[in-house]
Amino acid sequence: MPNVVFYYFPVKALGESIRMLLAYGGQEFEDKRVPMEQWLEFKPSTPFGQMPVLEIDGKKYAQSLAIGRYLGRKYGLVGGDLEEDFEIDQNVEFLNDIRAKAAAVQYEPDEALKAKKHADFSANLYPTLLAKLDEIVKKNNGHLALGKLTWADFVFAGLFDYLKTMLQMPDLEKTYPSFKQLIDNVLSVPKVKAYVDSAPETSF
Repeated sequence: MPNVVFYYFPVKALGESIRMLLAYGGQEFEDKRVPMEQWLEFKPSTPFGQMPVLEIDGKKYAQSLAIGRYLGRKYGLVGGDLEEDFEIDQNVEFLNDIRAKAAAVQYEPDEALKAKKHADFSANLYPTLLAKLDEIVKKNNGHLALGKLTWADFVFAGLFDYLKTMLQMPDLEKTYPSFKQLIDNVLSVPKVKAYVDSAPETSF
């Protein structure tokens, strides 16, 4: 078994799906949660000046979705052909689009503009995007693609608390019960549930 170290901030956000995938695969790994005060010192050692970073036998790899896709392939959480993998990729990218749009509002430094954008997106954008996401999950029987467990589900489950924060929707799973169904499907895997139960408590 390779020597694996995972580097990310002490939050869930873009890193939790990778931790959950490693747990699913039964891979022992060092979970290096880099505190913000150490980030500037650590940053130059990363491939692109950002985290998450997955180190395998001393070689570092970056980009959360690329890491997730790699682990999905490694652990058999992929489609049966190129077209099925295409479907997984498109649905993951759609989910990430929602997160990115909400994050652009959440991290807006001008508070007045932030409030204006949030009101606009909440009324005119988020409902359409979330309804489509809900439709996708329902169509796939509580999964993000292919009607079965894939690495896309881990991206969704790992990202969900962060997404709720970015959208400013703390009761998102109550509004869309299909989202909770998807997360429950991921947590029904004993190794993943064991990791989640033992993981340090973190924000989003």
